[in-house]
Amino acid sequence: MVIVSGARILNQSWKLMTTVRILDGKYRMRCTAFLLAALSIAGCCLAAASAAEQDGWREIVRQFAVQHFKNPAWGYSHSVRDYQLAKELAESDHVTVDDDVLFAAAYLHDIAAFAPWDREKEGVDHADEGARIVDTILKGTGFPPNKIDAVRGAIRTHMFDRIPVGPEALYLHDADALDWLGAIGAARVMALVDPNGGPPDGPKAAKMLEDNLARVPPHVLSPSGKQRLPDLQRELAEFLKNLRRETEDYREL
Repeated sequence: MVIVSGARILNQSWKLMTTVRILDGKYRMRCTAFLLAALSIAGCCLAAASAAEQDGWREIVRQFAVQHFKNPAWGYSHSVRDYQLAKELAESDHVTVDDDVLFAAAYLHDIAAFAPWDREKEGVDHADEGARIVDTILKGTGFPPNKIDAVRGAIRTHMFDRIPVGPEALYLHDADALDWLGAIGAARVMALVDPNGGPPDGPKAAKMLEDNLARVPPHVLSPSGKQRLPDLQRELAEFLKNLRRETEDYREL
């Protein structure tokens, strides 16, 4: 609609231009001013249309994530948090990141944790598989193809025990790590408890949280990420302390 409107304005402006040529005096001045205004509006319309077309891939990716990533610990909401937190961390460090790369990587980094892309039973880590197949998801969406390799790199190293290369990879890595800590980290892991008694049960989930508290913090690399660590560590440690006390060392959990 915007493209059509812009094209119509340009067409009418061209017709007006031919009319202006045969006018004199103040009428020519008025028509010229009107013509310039019309051309400006047309340019804005076409620019807006171009921007909308370029960003259209984001809505496609977002809807894809909404539809396919359903899990209380690493589902769609986790992807949204990773994207937002990664941007905040980079901004706090005054580091410029490519937002196209960061958005695509954050929203799709856990794709291989879900069927039909999950190959964990074959011994393929979800980060490696996600990096391998992400181009098949982005192809045809309008995502800039020259940025796909950067998306692959960020997805491949998003787990806390891997070494990121490049700003987008670094801040996605740290955002994903921090999301395992604090209140949200506790909520994510406890939400995995099987209500029917399957794995993980409550004590196992508590042990997972203790492991996260011990293992994740040393792998947070960015200055802004490290600044956030103490509060998140305290939150999770306090939660575990109370949980242990109130459940007889997790036995009644």
